[in-house]
Amino acid sequence: MGRTSEAKRKILTATHALIEQRGYTALGVAEICRAAEVPKGSFYHFFESKESLALAVIDAHWAAEQRDWMRILSSDADPLERLRTLFEETEGEQRAGQKSCGTVQGCMLGNLSLELSNQADAVRARLQEIFESQTDMVESVIVEARERGEATVKDTRATARSVVAQLEGQVLFAKLYNDPSRLSAVWPNCLALLGAGVLQAGPASS
Repeated sequence: MGRTSEAKRKILTATHALIEQRGYTALGVAEICRAAEVPKGSFYHFFESKESLALAVIDAHWAAEQRDWMRILSSDADPLERLRTLFEETEGEQRAGQKSCGTVQGCMLGNLSLELSNQADAVRARLQEIFESQTDMVESVIVEARERGEATVKDTRATARSVVAQLEGQVLFAKLYNDPSRLSAVWPNCLALLGAGVLQAGPASS
């Protein structure tokens, strides 16, 4: 059991790395198995198809990212500070990726949304669920901020969706321009979306 579990982990880890390096569509099963150093039979023991593997990679990636979002957005800090911390840590992750491999990797979920959403209905549905979950978490913080008089928006759901879209869009620009500092615009733009005036309107980080 230990060896089979290890083979599955190796396939997921290798696929995650390959997707971040060059996308998913061009990957073949043989290449994935070579990178994971497992026999091809191991792939089909765990995954019916590349699409089922994509879903497993997405779930594993989101499980780790969700823990980070929950840690930040459920902390005892003031609501707006929680959002700012989320943006700062996102920028930090993109800077670390650039330092490690020379290029900004972007958001794997966003990258796959662009690459696969028109090709695989199951993948599109799962990505929609994840972005809705992100919106749920951000909305709960916006509701708190409004109750404290720190935000003036009426439609907290629409605003939360806009904040998530702003973050995802700036990550995309950071990848396109290979420049993590593009994410410094997220914080002031978020304050504008929240109707928070000029409160703490400085950049997320230097």
